[in-house]
Amino acid sequence: MTESDSTPTNNAVCLSTQVKQALAVYFAQLKGHHTADLYNLVMREVEKPLLESVLIECGYNQSKAAKMLGLSRSTLRKKLELYGLC
Repeated sequence: MTESDSTPTNNAVCLSTQVKQALAVYFAQLKGHHTADLYNLVMREVEKPLLESVLIECGYNQSKAAKMLGLSRSTLRKKLELYGLC
């Protein structure tokens, strides 16, 4: 997959499919109980490992990581501080 191409190659499972599978498991574990604020729950669960993975991929270069994420460096730094990753 290239920077400008969000289509997986080599028969890789796309992120959207993985998210759907993870949510199916989550809903199954609820066993009929209701959930609330699911959007914020998912964002909190996904953002930290996303930031960690991108930092590793970029050799901990915050400028490269910010560019890969489509964020400004200052926004990335704020998020890193929020999650204790700096």
